[in-house]
Amino acid sequence: MPVVFLPFNLRKYAGGARQVVVTGKTLGELIAAMETLYPGMSAHLLEEGRLRPGLVAVCGTTETRQGLRQQLDEDTEVHFIQAISGGA
Repeated sequence: MPVVFLPFNLRKYAGGARQVVVTGKTLGELIAAMETLYPGMSAHLLEEGRLRPGLVAVCGTTETRQGLRQQLDEDTEVHFIQAISGGA
């Protein structure tokens, strides 16, 4: 099952866990399963049925380009990261 590494602001929904193992064949299924196990979490990940603006999901070794349809393997590591912008 995919392993999800939780950023600090989401750990409170998972009892302080830094990572959780969750079922899901796609990123969307994984987030739905996380919401079932840890109510309130999806509100911080989704907005209008998509990943929140400024939030990046890294699945395995690449940033997802397929959004919630991104396919996940059994051993995929998923990281939710705030996008960084700025500069001159």
